[in-house]
Amino acid sequence: MIVKSPTAAFRRLFDEIGTVDAVGVEERVAKFTTRSIKKASKVQGLKLAVSMVDLTTLEGKDTPGKVASLCQKALAPHDADLGAPQVAAVCVYPSMVRHARRALGSDTAVRIASVATAFPSGQAPLRTRLAEVKAAVADGADEIDMVINRGAFLAGEFGLMQDEIAAVVEACGDAALKVILEVSELETYDNIRAASFLAMRVIREGDFIKTSTGKTSLNATLGNNQVMIEALRDFYLDTGIAIGMKPAGGIRTAKQSLQFLIAVKETLGDAWLTNERYRFGASSLLNDLLRQLEKEKTGAYQAPYYFSEAAESY
Repeated sequence: MIVKSPTAAFRRLFDEIGTVDAVGVEERVAKFTTRSIKKASKVQGLKLAVSMVDLTTLEGKDTPGKVASLCQKALAPHDADLGAPQVAAVCVYPSMVRHARRALGSDTAVRIASVATAFPSGQAPLRTRLAEVKAAVADGADEIDMVINRGAFLAGEFGLMQDEIAAVVEACGDAALKVILEVSELETYDNIRAASFLAMRVIREGDFIKTSTGKTSLNATLGNNQVMIEALRDFYLDTGIAIGMKPAGGIRTAKQSLQFLIAVKETLGDAWLTNERYRFGASSLLNDLLRQLEKEKTGAYQAPYYFSEAAESY
């Protein structure tokens, strides 16, 4: 039996899509942290970031009541006079989708996202993962967040990885799909770029690629976000297909979120500065965004307990 070499498979893919200048990426993202946004532009950026949040609860102790509370915060993040928009979506486990649908109703722009495909490990038979996706969609999920088969990718079995993503696309029906790469397990920027391209080739316009599950030690950073949005840009220039992006985990402050938005604007342009193409999987970010908006309005910081609690960051 001839065993295929993962190294050879990766070499062929890197020859096709190019590799990443890691030093160049780090130098570029360092500059994003030096940008200064003031007054009206800052308020606009903070509100935009609020509108991009996927408000998330992914705990074993989740209850219908907790999900209902999360949905109320999604619909009205704070007092109306603050002018904060609704968030983009609430994200829950498949068993909680029906409770989220009941709490949100059908006449709302807030979407229901559900993690699926044996999140966060992805270690379940494909038929089980697909059944989970179909059940979440049937219960009212508008979006599915799936995890890729990292083992297949790292073994150079790219066709298997893509076939599984394509099967999930079919199971989603009209629901949008976010493909989670789990960047900390891909280890290098070259691998992150490669996985991004492989995923984008089998998903649809309006779907997303996503950094992380939020369940590992390393999640979204400006560096891995930059590698992925540059892959999005290159893919769009090659195909004309616009794919969305979702950094998830580790983005906890308004200042960080503005740095990510600067990266998007300078790399992809204004067309991606919408929650239809960019999201933050960072629920604990929401209260800091609201706190900063209150500061811009009144000139004073409110104590953190002034704002209702958000769920953990995923």
